[in-house]
Parts: sequence; structure tokens; C-alpha cells
Amino acid sequence: MEIKIQKKVLQVNETEAEKSRKFFRQKNVFVLNMMSSPGSGKTETLCKTLTKLMPGVRVGVIVGDICTTNDADRLVKTGARVTQINTDQFGGDCHLSASLVLDSAEKLGCDDLDLLIVENIGNLVCPAEFDIGEDSRAVVLSVTEGEDKPLKYPLMFRVADVAILNKIDLLPYLDVDRDLAVGNMQKVHPRMPVFEMSAKTEEGYEPWLDWLKLKVFEKTGKGL
Repeated sequence: MEIKIQKKVLQVNETEAEKSRKFFRQKNVFVLNMMSSPGSGKTETLCKTLTKLMPGVRVGVIVGDICTTNDADRLVKTGARVTQINTDQFGGDCHLSASLVLDSAEKLGCDDLDLLIVENIGNLVCPAEFDIGEDSRAVVLSVTEGEDKPLKYPLMFRVADVAILNKIDLLPYLDVDRDLAVGNMQKVHPRMPVFEMSAKTEEGYEPWLDWLKLKVFEKTGKGL
């Protein structure tokens, strides 16, 4: 019975995701689904990314969390247009659904955006299962989480189009093998680009920004 319910939920979400895809295509906006576990540095990575992209790239952000507006409060300081989804009123879901994202995107307004980033709820499992009508998926893994996470949670890394290995400034203080971490990501998803970065020191940002700007340009013809 649980399997049937899960299948029904996913089927409904797929229908909503197609509506979202059509909406984003009409608005000519590139949509990035940004995923990670809690504490990976995803929000700080986005803050630095937005600061470096704007005003050349017009960006909006949908922030997902079970409770609080902490991350949205930080992101709005970059000057981006930001809206918040809290899932506690829907039972505390650990992922964003396509219908919630579409509703928020319509309220946020996408007519004047080049890029819409969805900062999904911190979780390495559930968000990977739900299509939200995005163009690309990015996963952030911090070095503090260990090298084995791609092997323990393979679906997240398998569905991602790009990965960020974050907090590399901490490597001198940790017993972590960065090559093994990257290797495990690419073992799960061969040839996936992996950008090694530090949101704190901003080391390694340029390749990530180049990748993102190119993706925006390929869909919208804008932003480069």
C-alpha cells in the first residue's frame, strides 16, 4: 500500500513538473535546483554567487525550509528578488514539490529574470526524487561531511548535472581525501563536472560561475 501511495504522489508531481517546465519556457528563464544536506554551506555559496552574477544576470531565488526565513533573510541582502516556502504547514515535507515551486515562481514574477534558483530543503534523499520542472540540478557537498556520502546517497549525485565540493579551506584541518570525495561523486555519475570551492574564501568560484552563466545563456540567450 505504501508503494502505491508513493507512486501516486510521484505521478501527480510529474504532471505538475510539466506545467512548471512549460511556464519557465514561456518566461525564458533558466531554473537551477540547488540541493544539499543541511550545513553544507549552500546558502553562503549562493550569496557569493549572486553577488558575483548581478547585475549582469537578473536573478530570483525561491528558498525552501521546513521552518524560519533565516536563509531568505541572508539572500535578500544580495539584492536578488527572494521568496520563501515553509513546509511546516504542509506536514514538514523535506523536499519542495513542483506545484509549490510553480506557485511561488508565479508570485515572485519571472518576466524580468534570466535565472531562477531554487534552494531546496536541506536533505540528501527526498529532493532528488522530485522533479520541479528545473533545467539543471546542482548538489553541494562539504568536505566536513566525508568522502562516502555520494556512495551512501547515490541518487542525489546521479540526478545532479553538476556538483560543488565546498569548504575546501578546511582541508588542512581535516582527515579528508578530496580526491576520493570527487572520485566517489564521479563513480556514481561519470563525467559530472565537480567544482572544488570555498564559499568563505571564494577560492575556485570562477569555473562554477562560468558554467552557470553558460547554462543561462544557452537557454535564454542572455547573461554573458
